[in-house]
Amino acid sequence: MKYKIKHVTEYAYQDPVGLCHNRLCLTPSNNLHQKCVSSEIKISPAPDSFLYRQDFFGNTVAFFSSYKDHDHLEITSISEVDLVGRRETDLAVASPILWQEARQHVAVDKDDYDIVQYTLPSGYIPISSEVKKFCDDCFVEDATLWSVCNTLMQKIHKTIEFKPGFTTVNTPVEEVLTNKKGVCQDFAHLMISCLRNMGLAARYVSGYIETIPPPGKEKLVGTDASHAWVSVFFPSIGWVEFDPTNSLLPSDNHVTVALGRDYHDVAPIKGIVFSSGKQSLTVKVDVIRVD
Repeated sequence: MKYKIKHVTEYAYQDPVGLCHNRLCLTPSNNLHQKCVSSEIKISPAPDSFLYRQDFFGNTVAFFSSYKDHDHLEITSISEVDLVGRRETDLAVASPILWQEARQHVAVDKDDYDIVQYTLPSGYIPISSEVKKFCDDCFVEDATLWSVCNTLMQKIHKTIEFKPGFTTVNTPVEEVLTNKKGVCQDFAHLMISCLRNMGLAARYVSGYIETIPPPGKEKLVGTDASHAWVSVFFPSIGWVEFDPTNSLLPSDNHVTVALGRDYHDVAPIKGIVFSSGKQSLTVKVDVIRVD
């Protein structure tokens, strides 16, 4: 399955910006289930410096700086990806490994930092008694790792209402639990926090998902959005993905951009600007199936 993704971010500044430095995480990854065929980032006005590099987690990130006054900034990322499916999902469904065994595996193999780092708390993922109380009934003794992950995903989907605008990027997981409202980022943070509180390895996945319009309706341009879901480590299998926002297993319509401990590691755009006025932000995303 091939997709073309166009992600446009526009900033309008009340007063001119004389200097800005930004980090972009917008380039889809290359991995076992996905090939990034092409990717290009265009910036207007043209920046004074621009470079790509690979971050600590293996994501492709871009950095740019502008030193000239501007009252508008537009960042356009256009990519094409080819998805070949996620074979790890079928292996995980059939896996007999118990969740306690998976926890023990992670606890013993502490030299594998690429796994152990995803068991630890991070900026948006706390070690919390409230979180543990919420998920405790999902972790039944002698249940398989697949079973507890699937049960947890469904519980979060049923408990938390998808409510755009109710939370911000800085809303704590405990607050999401209290208000029972959030967006995909909150769903992912909550599931990751539950898993890490139980000693399992889980990481944050940022990307895109194709949205299907109702029967007989045309797809509106610019109405797609960035998405987030969860990846859980299964010993002897690898990383297996779960989408708690939609209570489904990512397949051939989830496009991966980046992986990290939480949203902070993979934010699409972050940086600093030097200006004295307010700013407005507009984001438009299109995920178009090519074939």
